[in-house]
Amino acid sequence: MNRCWTTGAWVLAAVCALPGSGGNRATRGAAPEESPSSSQADRALRVGNLPVQKVLFLGNSITLHGPAPSIGWTGNWGMAASSSDRDYVHLLAQQLSAAAGGKPDVLVANIAEFERQYENYDVDGQLRQQLEFAADVVIVAIGENVPALATNDAQQRFRVCFERLLAALQRQGRAVLFVRSSFWPEPVKDAIMQEACCAAGGVFVDIRALGGVEANAARSERHFEHAGVAAHPGDQGMKAIAAALWTAIQQRALGTTRDE
Repeated sequence: MNRCWTTGAWVLAAVCALPGSGGNRATRGAAPEESPSSSQADRALRVGNLPVQKVLFLGNSITLHGPAPSIGWTGNWGMAASSSDRDYVHLLAQQLSAAAGGKPDVLVANIAEFERQYENYDVDGQLRQQLEFAADVVIVAIGENVPALATNDAQQRFRVCFERLLAALQRQGRAVLFVRSSFWPEPVKDAIMQEACCAAGGVFVDIRALGGVEANAARSERHFEHAGVAAHPGDQGMKAIAAALWTAIQQRALGTTRDE
């Protein structure tokens, strides 16, 4: 029987790659700051009993979004952090490095296309690089761009496709999955992702409360012309995402995550 690990650690998620922004296919390789040294690469990095030598982030625009001048976004990191080192990917990578005593190899990809076209998405083909990366830890931060699942049939189709994605990520038999709920709570989608995560033996991070805190939105920190960009997590929101995931990772690594 598969085990379901859940955590209510803080709470946050990823948001949409905005229409016409051109950020859907963005991928960033190696560690967010620098690749591990050769001497470091020769030894396995761990946090508690959890290997963290290779960490894969799959998300949407909060995870990674390339420059989109038409909407006033010029960064190439998680929208809408004020700088690359303040998005949740970099913050979490720094925490992992400090705890493991070395820099993990990190791969980051925007898979908003899966959210919008999950039924026709070729997981093996379009995520070939990410699957071949053979990560120890995979963080899945999607959901906001999935169209409303208004019927039982639509819900079942999304469930099957999301389960297929998680299964592909675990094909190497080593990845520990961390799936977070939506920043803007969607009970139906969140429930499906949680159930699929549990069936895969992953860790579901309930972050729904963060989206209701105005101070977590980028518009609370500075002005943005585009309302969609402004609605993304700002630096405080990104810090909260990293805190949620870091708490979940620590609990899983120490075997203290609640088993349901």
